[in-house]
Amino acid sequence: MFDKPLVLSILKQIEDALGKIKSRTSHIHSANDFTDTPAGMEKLDGIFMLFIATGEALKNIDKITEGHLLSKYPEIDWKGAIGFRDIIAHHYFDIDAEQVFWICRHELEPLSSTVRKMIKQLM
Repeated sequence: MFDKPLVLSILKQIEDALGKIKSRTSHIHSANDFTDTPAGMEKLDGIFMLFIATGEALKNIDKITEGHLLSKYPEIDWKGAIGFRDIIAHHYFDIDAEQVFWICRHELEPLSSTVRKMIKQLM
């Protein structure tokens, strides 16, 4: 068995980070909203940091639970979510704002919903 309070704490941090990403992208309507102004680029940089923190936290959960927890939720591409962290951290200058915009629009809510479900089921 794994340290449930620790995993719950990490999941709540992830939930908070995803909520911040959602809030910070609520007025973003296209990738150009990130790239056309210095303020948009600053917003994108902040979102990157939250995605890095989320990916690292997911790696930690997978390690703590020896791969058992995330695998119970196959609706999420966990490898992709964790891998996105690696891409941002190691290939920052190669990241396309269109891809980030797409992830924010299509992947963020399913991930948030699943994290909330995980928290409820572990409590």
